[in-house]
Amino acid sequence: MLDIRRLHMLKTVAVRGSISAAAQSLGLSAGAVSQQLAALRNDVGVDLLRPDGRTVALTEAGRVLLVHADRVLAAVEEAECAVAAVKGTVGATATLAALPSTVARIVAPALTALGSHHPQLAVTCLVTDQAQLRELTLGTVDVVLGQRYRHLPETPPRGVELAPLLDDPLLVVTAADGTGERRPVPLRELAAHELVVPPPTTDCGQAVLHACHQAGFAPTTRYVTADIAAQLTLARAGLATALVPRTAIAPDAPGIHTAPIEGHPITRLLFAATRRTGTPDPTTSVVVEALRTAARQDPGARLPPT
Repeated sequence: MLDIRRLHMLKTVAVRGSISAAAQSLGLSAGAVSQQLAALRNDVGVDLLRPDGRTVALTEAGRVLLVHADRVLAAVEEAECAVAAVKGTVGATATLAALPSTVARIVAPALTALGSHHPQLAVTCLVTDQAQLRELTLGTVDVVLGQRYRHLPETPPRGVELAPLLDDPLLVVTAADGTGERRPVPLRELAAHELVVPPPTTDCGQAVLHACHQAGFAPTTRYVTADIAAQLTLARAGLATALVPRTAIAPDAPGIHTAPIEGHPITRLLFAATRRTGTPDPTTSVVVEALRTAARQDPGARLPPT
C-alpha cells in the first residue's frame, strides 16, 4: 500500500520544483526527502522524477501518480473534516496567510475576536505580499486572506473555495492641502501626476497599469514600491501621488488627502480562501467567519455583489 506521506512529498517536490525546496517547506533534510521518494519509487517500480536542469520534473508515471495522489490526499482531508464536524469542536491550531494591507483593519480585529470566542485556538499568521494560494493547496496554510482585482482575469487554483469578504477600492492619495475637499478624481487627471506605484509584477501594479492604459495614458512612474507605508510617506511629502487600497489607510492618517476615483474605480475583491471539501471544517470555518465579520464591521466597507 502506498504511503500517504510519500505521496504528499511527491506533490510538494512537483510544486516546489526541487527536492531541497520541498525539504525546506516540509521541515526535513533533503536527504530524508530523497530517501522517502526513493522508497516510493521502489513501491511503484518506475521512476517518478527526472533531472530538469537545476530542478527536477515529473516523469509520465510521476504525473499519473500525482493525479491519483491529489485524490487520495483530498479524500483524507475530507475524512478529517467529516470527523471534526461530527465532534462539532474547533481545533487547537490554524495557519492564516494574509496580505500586509489587510492586517490593521481586518486581520487584527478578527484574531482578537477569535481569541475571545475560541481561546483554545492558536492561529499562526503569515503576513506576505503574495496571496499564498499555492501554499493552501499544499496544506502549508489553512486559510488565505487574498485579493483579486475585478478587471483582471480570475484564475483560482483547482480545489480552492473562495468566500468574498468586501470590495476594496483604491483611493487617490496626495499631500494634505488644508482644503478638506474630497471630490472624486477622474483617473485620466493622473496623467499629469508623478505616481508611486507597486512593481508591475504585483497584482496591484498590474491593476494600476491596466486601468491607466484603459483611461488612455501611460502613467508617469517616479517611484516603484509595494510598501504601502513608503507610498503614503512619499504622498505625504508631496513627492508623488499614490493609489492605495482604502483598507490599507488608517482613517486618521495625518498629512494626506484621499479621494475616490471617478467613473472607473480600481477595485480589489478581498476574499478568504480555504481548501474545498464536501464537509466544512469547523476550525477553518470560524476563522473565515471572523475575517468576514471584521471586514464588514469596518466603517465604509463595501459588500461584494451576491
